[in-house]
Amino acid sequence: MASCTHRCTTVSLLALTVVLQLLSIPTHASQGDKEPVYRDCVKQCVRTNCTGARLRGFQSTQPPYMALTGWTCRDDCRYQCMWTTVGLYQAEGYRVPQFHGKWPFARFLCFEEPASALASLLNGLACLLMLLRYRSAVPRQSPMYHTITAFSLKMDYFCASAVILYSIYLCCVRTLGLRRPGVSSMVGVLLILAFTSHVSYLTFVSFDYGYNMAANATIGMINLLWWLCWCWQNRRILPYWWKCGVVVLLLHGLALLELLDFPPLFWVLDAHAVWHLSTVPVHFLFYSFLIDDSLHLLNTEKTGVKLE
Repeated sequence: MASCTHRCTTVSLLALTVVLQLLSIPTHASQGDKEPVYRDCVKQCVRTNCTGARLRGFQSTQPPYMALTGWTCRDDCRYQCMWTTVGLYQAEGYRVPQFHGKWPFARFLCFEEPASALASLLNGLACLLMLLRYRSAVPRQSPMYHTITAFSLKMDYFCASAVILYSIYLCCVRTLGLRRPGVSSMVGVLLILAFTSHVSYLTFVSFDYGYNMAANATIGMINLLWWLCWCWQNRRILPYWWKCGVVVLLLHGLALLELLDFPPLFWVLDAHAVWHLSTVPVHFLFYSFLIDDSLHLLNTEKTGVKLE
């Protein structure tokens, strides 16, 4: 068992570096924003509406929530010209193109992808609800208590990528951290750096849809293999092991929805949003497993058995 744990852990730790390496993948323009009609439209719109008195007029009439979330005059030009280009594509019978690495979406208030935003909110609420349940069901003396409560508040609240990274961290703590806390701390730092770099790149450099999908697929595979190794080792010892196995298989299987990659239905619901929405119920089974495992570890510690 020790050798199997060592092999699984070594492969998983090495694979973590792939996430960081993915950050160096160059981005490419999408079909839509390469179109001359789109580029000319944006240039003309910016030249006409985003300077002088017209810019001041735009800023004075722009809703406060749009200004607070960073929507600029240039962004508005891109949005309007995107739909102009989509209309031309549809009129000629061509497939709807992507723009700047993502599909065209109908904006709602300040949300460019309203369905994904709603799904992220529901994921956050599910995590918060189950975290409160965990804190009420598990005594603070449990070895995993502070790891789960503190780290989940930082990483599990915002998006599906953070959920998977958080799951990888918990697996590291569960397999190594109870005996080698220094190793799990180092992995935790790596995961935080990877997540911060990932979000910063997508937010401030370029939202590359292909890169985002590749990064999520990579961390999903790490999460799957590491947890399944743990489940296999403990299948005859822990009666609740199946909960963990079902959760990681669901997370990995549902991530395949990203591969569908279709234009958004009603300009709102695309494969990415469906994936986010589908992960919401998984949290309930995942935290049920965490509660069972934390109580098991607490009882094991009380009886003086060495933690594995």
